[in-house]
Order: sequence, then C-alpha cells, then structure tokens
Amino acid sequence: MKAVAIVPAAGRGERLGPGTPKALRALAGVPMLLRAVHALAESPAVEFVIVAAPAESVSTVRSLLLEEQLGASLSVIAGGATRQESVRLGLAALPPEAEIVLVHDAARPLVPVELVDAVVAAVRAGADAVVPALQVTDTIKAVGPAEVVAQTLDRSALRSVQTPQGFRRSVLEDAYAKAADGAQDSTDDAGLVERLGMSVQVIPGHEEAFKVTRPLDLLLADALVARRRAESGRA
Repeated sequence: MKAVAIVPAAGRGERLGPGTPKALRALAGVPMLLRAVHALAESPAVEFVIVAAPAESVSTVRSLLLEEQLGASLSVIAGGATRQESVRLGLAALPPEAEIVLVHDAARPLVPVELVDAVVAAVRAGADAVVPALQVTDTIKAVGPAEVVAQTLDRSALRSVQTPQGFRRSVLEDAYAKAADGAQDSTDDAGLVERLGMSVQVIPGHEEAFKVTRPLDLLLADALVARRRAESGRA
C-alpha cells in the first residue's frame, strides 16, 4: 500500500512571534519545514510528499525543497486560509495510486522516522485511522464560567495527540467530504474521522515529535538538534 504525506504549512505561527511563516523559521540554521519533509521522506514507506505552502511563498518553498536530495517525490501547492483547507487541497492533489495518507504538522520538525514507519504499519495492518499519542502527565481541569473549576479529569484516560496521523485514503476523503465546508475548522484530522462514527487507533507517540509553537519550544528543538549532532555527527 503506497503512502503519501501531506504537510499543511501555510500558517503564520503568530505565537512563535513576528517574522516569516512558522514553517520557514530556521531551526539550527535549517527551516523547520525542510526538517519535517526530510523526516517523512526518510521513511521507506513514504513515496510522495505534498507540501501546502503559504500562497505567496510557493516558489520559495519549491526552490528550497527541490534543491534537497529527498528519498520521495515532491509536490508544492498553495495552501488555504486554514489548516483544514490546506489538507483539503492536499487531498485534491493526491496521485491516483496513493492508498495511505499521512498528515503531518510542519511544526513537528524532529519527528523520528521510526514513528512515521509505525503509523504507516498500523494502517497497513488494518486500521482505518491512526494517531500517535503520549500519556498526559499534568493534572487537567475543566474550567467553567468565571474561571471556576468545573471538574478534574481522569488523566489516565487522556492522551496528547501528535502527528503524523495516518489514514486509509478513502476514509480521510470521506471525512473531508462530509466536513461542514470549513464552518468548524478542525486542527485534528482524526477528529473528522471520529465524526463519521469510525474508530481511531492510538499508538505510542514519541517525545521528540513535539510541536514547536512558542519561543521556548524553539529553544528545546535547538537543544535536541545539538544533541543529535553530538550523537551522530549530522544535523
């Protein structure tokens, strides 16, 4: 079963601070988007990567990525105003032979290739939808009006979901076809599948697949890249 990865990368990432689009922010001298695409392309299971870039940066992103030697074929398209619309555009650009679709955040640039492999393997084994996730370690409280605690949730049943998320192509296409035309923008593709009443399999995530959202995350990512360099001699 051939796997294609969609990378929605058209967001501005304002919580990371002003400047270039988040996906193009440098992480140890290399744009986060480039690191994310490399992580996907290093998986022998991924044959094609579709990047949904900011409309004004398509040519820049295409030049940046085509200069690199990737282990997968590549397409760069203009993304939409929301993440959901960018994924929808990516689905429309899928090659006909694609059977498995991964959706991966460009803001998770250090995802280990073994996690990518594990997601694809779970779909190949029969799952319709797969999400990697970590157990929640903080105490989580539901807060009601006037910022008063309404409930303390049982964290043993809670998971923090990561990407790449993996799907059988027909399942994800059906989920997007039934989505309410972006009226409720989803930041989680598996959530759209859940609305169909279908099950989503959870597999163990990885601590290094964290999302770079705030400046502190960028510092942590820089430190992780430095550790990887020290351990392997490469970035």
